[in-house]
Amino acid sequence: MIGTTSAAESVGHPRYDGPMEATEVTKEAAAGTSELERLYRAAQLYYEQGATQAEVAEQLKISRPSVSRMLAEARAQGIVEIRVHRPASTGMDELGERLALKLGLDGVHLAPGDQSQRVGLGLGPVTRQALAETNLRAGDVLLLASGETTYALAQQRLGNFSGVVVAPTVGGQAEPDPWHQTNEVVRAFAATSGGYPHYLFAPSMPSEALLSALQDDPGYRQVVADWNSAKVALVGIGAAPLSRNSIAQSVPRNHPNLAKSIGDVCLAFYDPKGDEVTFPGSERMVRVPGSTLRAVPTRIAAAVGAHKAPSIIAAASAGWFNILVTDESTARAVDRQL
Repeated sequence: MIGTTSAAESVGHPRYDGPMEATEVTKEAAAGTSELERLYRAAQLYYEQGATQAEVAEQLKISRPSVSRMLAEARAQGIVEIRVHRPASTGMDELGERLALKLGLDGVHLAPGDQSQRVGLGLGPVTRQALAETNLRAGDVLLLASGETTYALAQQRLGNFSGVVVAPTVGGQAEPDPWHQTNEVVRAFAATSGGYPHYLFAPSMPSEALLSALQDDPGYRQVVADWNSAKVALVGIGAAPLSRNSIAQSVPRNHPNLAKSIGDVCLAFYDPKGDEVTFPGSERMVRVPGSTLRAVPTRIAAAVGAHKAPSIIAAASAGWFNILVTDESTARAVDRQL
């Protein structure tokens, strides 16, 4: 016999067979309860008893992918709650507050441990925090210095600076190392964190003739204007010139005057008292003037390495920065010398 199909069924509508029996509702509820019990059992084995996913799969007679799905579902259903508790203070907060007080700074941001072998990744999070607190907005100017530390940080995503003007603090177009080419620092920062880059197409120490010609160059004049209107500067702190493996080629590191220097900020070298150290050609250096940099409201200095402790202390005393970003190891070295 050939069966018949109603018009409703022929167009895909389900056939109505009357109200659902109470026993059917009970079966569905029981199935739901059973599934929740299975989720609970999987979560209990994994989170409370320390079983591996393979062991959970074996006990519940299911596949390992099913275990992963069930654990995710247990969290979604609220069966599992994961809490992250901040550990008891390691003394870093107190250390940062003590350094800020002793150095006369507005703030200190510390990364845990020793980050000297992973500067970008190690200091990235605390630098991002320091920059976030500046509340930079579209149209504001952020200055970036050259150096290995700032170059490493520029590779990290330090926030979203869309619309913020990013400008270099020093020249360095002819330098062989990218970290001494401040345009490359600016370019990397804009690529990873946003911002509108302004470039400075000039060597760090031009000839007198070139320096004179630069005064009429629109690009140079724009960067000088950026120096005067900047809201934030992110700079590095260099160690004593004679102790470095890498330094801008224009710097005569073997000149007797530089033997007195224990560091620099934006190619402005200084002695232990923070007073500037000059050398032949230093008056031609293309860099933000010290008085202009000190007038920038927020000056963030990033530096790591116990050997830089004297450089950091002298730079702070001279007012080169008012926010310090460093690691715990360096901070303790600075603290011991204060």
